[in-house]
Amino acid sequence: MKAKLTFLVTMMVSFTLCIVIMSMVFVLMAGLFDDKVDNAEIFKLISPAFQTIVGGFIGLLAGVKLSHDEEEK
Repeated sequence: MKAKLTFLVTMMVSFTLCIVIMSMVFVLMAGLFDDKVDNAEIFKLISPAFQTIVGGFIGLLAGVKLSHDEEEK
C-alpha cells in the first residue's frame, strides 16, 4: 500500500512539474516574439521563479524517494 501511494505521489508531482515547465516555456516563447515586451526584463523576472519551482519539485521528489527507501530496509 505504501509503495503504491509513493508511486502515486511521485507521478502527481512529476505531472505537475511537467505542466508548470511547459506553461512557463510557452509563455516565455510567446513573450520572446512579442514586439511590446522587453526580453531582458522578462528573463530577469522569470529566471529565479523558474529555478525555485524546478528546485522545489526536484527536492520533493528526492525526499519522497529517499524516505520510501529508508522505511523498506
